[in-house]
Amino acid sequence: MFSHHHHHHDDHDDDHDDHDHDHWDDHHPRLAMGLRIAVSAAILIVAISTACFVMVPAGEAVVVTRFGNPVRVITEPGLHVKLPIPIEMTIPIDLRLRTTSTGLQDVGTKDGLRVLVQTYAAWRVSSDPARIRQFLRSVRNEPDEAAVQLRSFMTASLHIAASNFDLADLVNIDPKKVRVAAFEQQVRDQVSQRMLQVYGMEIAQVGAERVTLPAETLAATVARMRAERETVAAERTAEGLRQAAIIRADADRDGREVVAKAKQQAAETVAMAEEQVSKINADAYKADPALYNMLRSLDTASKVVNKSTSMVLRTDSAPFRALVNGPSAGK
Repeated sequence: MFSHHHHHHDDHDDDHDDHDHDHWDDHHPRLAMGLRIAVSAAILIVAISTACFVMVPAGEAVVVTRFGNPVRVITEPGLHVKLPIPIEMTIPIDLRLRTTSTGLQDVGTKDGLRVLVQTYAAWRVSSDPARIRQFLRSVRNEPDEAAVQLRSFMTASLHIAASNFDLADLVNIDPKKVRVAAFEQQVRDQVSQRMLQVYGMEIAQVGAERVTLPAETLAATVARMRAERETVAAERTAEGLRQAAIIRADADRDGREVVAKAKQQAAETVAMAEEQVSKINADAYKADPALYNMLRSLDTASKVVNKSTSMVLRTDSAPFRALVNGPSAGK
């Protein structure tokens, strides 16, 4: 009896286990399938959402193409809606500022000399949607290719602009005579319009990095500077001689005027002295005629006779009569 009961109990347990197993087999496949569908739907929703939105960072633009053809350009930073891939694709365009340099270029100046000039340009893709399309078409959104085209145009513009300036406008020890800024502006004007129209590129700045002289130009420049200084020296020497001649002429004129005035004054003085002498003589004659005649005779004798003079004269004749007869002989 015990054995039979135990066997019955085992049969009951087996029936219970079989019932549970059948219940799990009925519900588990449906739950797993639902979970897989939910996950797949979520992934699909995320994928579709991602494919329908585009993020435009600051400093960039996005060209939206539909089956390969550009349909619109987005320049505003932020999240924008578009059709999902593969209907609409996006191409990012970098709008940030870039620089490129021409390297040293040998160009000719207006006065026939040579100068070595190296310039740089700061450029960016224009934010105008039409210009962005031009950039995409012309250089296939390749900044390096755009820089190659820009350097080519800048080199050509350097030759044209340099022909409008003398060497002294670009290389000069006097800062007031240097016109490098005007030279840079001419290069920029020539390059800017062409690059904007053809490539959609804006030229923000053009500057001369280096301006130097080749050996033959340096020699010619030194020779010209020497000639200019010799010319200045000759002009200053001539001016000095002219001033000296003027000074000498003025001095000669002043000297002649002084001499003439002195002679005039001397003549006036002599005339006044003679007049005074005559008056004195007249007064003396009036006072004592005999004495006057004697003094005049002595004056005459002193003028005629000197140490080496020998004269044989009658002593009773003038003017020696005064010596023999005394003052009374003059009467």
